[in-house]
Amino acid sequence: MRSLVIREDTIEIEQLEEDFLPDAPVTVDVHWSDLNYKDALAVTGSPGVVRKKPLIAGIDLVGVVRESRDDRFSSGDWLILNGAGLSESLHGGYSTVAKIDPTSAVALPDHFTPERAAALGTAGFTAALSVLRLVMEGVSPEQGPVLVTGATGGVGSIATMLLSAAGFQVTAVTGRPDSLGPLLTKLGADEVLPRDAFAGQGKPLQRATYAGVVDSVGGEILANAIAQTIPDGTVTACGNAGGHQLPSSVMPFILRGVTLAGINSVTADAQDRADAWRVLAQGVDVDLLDAMTTEISLDEVTSAGKELLAGGRHGRTLVRVLD
Repeated sequence: MRSLVIREDTIEIEQLEEDFLPDAPVTVDVHWSDLNYKDALAVTGSPGVVRKKPLIAGIDLVGVVRESRDDRFSSGDWLILNGAGLSESLHGGYSTVAKIDPTSAVALPDHFTPERAAALGTAGFTAALSVLRLVMEGVSPEQGPVLVTGATGGVGSIATMLLSAAGFQVTAVTGRPDSLGPLLTKLGADEVLPRDAFAGQGKPLQRATYAGVVDSVGGEILANAIAQTIPDGTVTACGNAGGHQLPSSVMPFILRGVTLAGINSVTADAQDRADAWRVLAQGVDVDLLDAMTTEISLDEVTSAGKELLAGGRHGRTLVRVLD
C-alpha cells in the first residue's frame, strides 16, 4: 500500500506492507481524502495533532469496503470516516488501504459522489454540526443574522452555504473581502465584512447584532463575536487558527445569557454523524461545491498543506489517494 507516513524525522510517501496496520474489523480501499487545517498542521510537522509516530496522516477517508467482520458494512459498500482519532492516534486516510473500527463510519449518502463527500470531509461535517447546534439551541432566521468567521476556510464556506439554504441571513468575515467577497456572495452570504472589524481587544459588551455565530478562528475574533451576540444567542466554536486564548469576560454570558458551545467533530457519536451528513445532503449545492474544490494527488499533500497554512489556499482541497 502507498501511504503518507509521519515519522520522527521524516514525512513522506512510503510503500508499506498491509501488516503495518493493526487488525480492525473493516478493511477499506481508500479512494479519496481531503486537506483540512489539522491535516496541514500534521503533514508540515507542526505540533499538537499527531500523538504517536510512526503514523499515517489524513483525518478523513472515503473508500470501498474490501472485507468486513461487522454487520454494519459489507464488501463493496462505500463509506465515509471523518476524524475519530485518524491522524492523531490512529492511522489515517492518506493511504491506499485503511483498517478501521466502523463505529464512527457513515455510509456514503446517495446525494453525493465519493469525490464530493471527500471534498466536504471533516470541514463540512463540522460545519453541519455547528449549524445543527445553533438550531438545537433555538436560533432561528427571525432573530437576526448569523455571523460566520473564517468564512473562506473549509468550515466557514460550508457553514455559509448551509445557513443560507436554511433561510438565515449570513454575515461572512474574511481577511480578503475585495478578492474573496464575490465567492462568499455566491455561497449565500448577504454581507461580507473584513476580518479587521473583529480584531483587537474590544469591549466585553458591544452592539447586540448576531443571533448566532459559527466561529472557526478563536482568539480576539471569537471574543468580539461573543460581545456582539444578542441576548440568548448561541456561539459555536470549533477552531483556534487565530489563537487558543479567549480575551473575553463573563459579562456576555451573565448579562445577555449568551451560550458558547464547543463543537468537537472528532468524538461525535454515530447519530450526530448521521444527522450531520443528512444536513449536508439537504443544504449543499453540489455545483457550488465543485466550483470551490481543487483536486491534488497524494504526492502534493505536503506542499498544499504549507500553502494552506500560509493563507494561499481557500475552499476545499480534494486528495486523490487511489489512482
